[in-house]
Amino acid sequence: MPSYAAFLGHQPRISLAELSATVPGFVFRSVLKDSIVLFESPVELESAFLDSLGGIVILARRVTDQAVTIAEVPAILLSELKDAKRGKVVFALRTFLMPKQTIHSLYRQCKESLRKQGRPCRYVGSEREPAAAVLLRDAGLLDPKRGCELVLLYEGDEEESRTLWVGRTVAAQDVNAYVKRDIGKPVRDTTVGLLPPKLAQILLNLGGWLARNCQTPVPDPTQKKAKKPEPLTVFDPFCGTGVIPMECLMRGWNVLASDIAQKAVNGCEKNLEWLRKEMKIPKKDTDSLVWKQDATKPFTLKKLPDLVVTESTLGPALEDRPSQKSAAKMKTELEKLEAAFVENCAKTLPGIPLAVTWPFWKIKNETVFLDRAWEAAQSSGYMATLPPGITPSREERLSLLYRRPDQFVGREIVLLIPKKRK
Repeated sequence: MPSYAAFLGHQPRISLAELSATVPGFVFRSVLKDSIVLFESPVELESAFLDSLGGIVILARRVTDQAVTIAEVPAILLSELKDAKRGKVVFALRTFLMPKQTIHSLYRQCKESLRKQGRPCRYVGSEREPAAAVLLRDAGLLDPKRGCELVLLYEGDEEESRTLWVGRTVAAQDVNAYVKRDIGKPVRDTTVGLLPPKLAQILLNLGGWLARNCQTPVPDPTQKKAKKPEPLTVFDPFCGTGVIPMECLMRGWNVLASDIAQKAVNGCEKNLEWLRKEMKIPKKDTDSLVWKQDATKPFTLKKLPDLVVTESTLGPALEDRPSQKSAAKMKTELEKLEAAFVENCAKTLPGIPLAVTWPFWKIKNETVFLDRAWEAAQSSGYMATLPPGITPSREERLSLLYRRPDQFVGREIVLLIPKKRK
């Protein structure tokens, strides 16, 4: 069964949850220092698969199941470059916990091996830093006709018993595409919390797992490569300027979106129209509908969506750490909103799972969460859950926490399934 290494984003637990929810036949093997996950899947995972994941930076596939040594790496590189076109090739080494001198010596040996084969080459990266994800694409390291990046990882805790895992990078995050969708779209509202496109992708992938009755995709024995997931219809009742709806269109999912502010509705519509033109997404293939509505008032949809994926509000923008008093005030205001929204979903979107984010605040000596929202979810008939093998960020809360170290407000990712499914 193919073995893979996934280099995780800055929220490792969330990245692992995304893998568990999306990889067909996912089999977890190990985690290296909370930054790299080794796993297996019976299907081939390629660049198109990674493009739909927000929490994985680089994906590599193991090239040999045999026990190998560092001395054999140059020969492995030559083998992996056998399909490259004539002329100069590019190569790179991505290592983990390997001494700088070893890396320096190794890429020189690789260069010499290529020279002896009459192949001029260029090395990308250094013994200090591997090539950045954007360079992997720009330099041609993901194109078998142009070059190759080998990934070298040591498995095992004890040095005497460690084995060398050797893989080839098959996919890397498209940084430029994210930047274009994030800051290149026509309408951005910086007065509210900006949902990153990567996090929107993660929420959709976790939501897709909910919509599949909490099952990871089942591998099709007749398919060698991962199939594109079946299209879903997603409802975002706090759409803002449309980050989640845009990511839905990118993967061919139908969109229902609403917001209480007409300004947001207009911005969302404009951004979706822009995305359709930029990415050539015709309306006949992927539908979208945006309207103005208070998310705490009854929804009157002609047809229920497959799932709800949304981020309501993170409260006012914070330049400094909030005081206990101001955090308590924000908590009271937003708990009322979130509780009313969840209760409305239970009544007017019966049987539909929810993938939502709720804000939390880091104050001096504690973390402030929305407890009443949890109580409303439970009393409305929802149960919280997480993908298989994933432990919550905190033992007492069945959720995942998303926050950068320099931020005072974070996002609590909550996955809710109704006790009575549709």
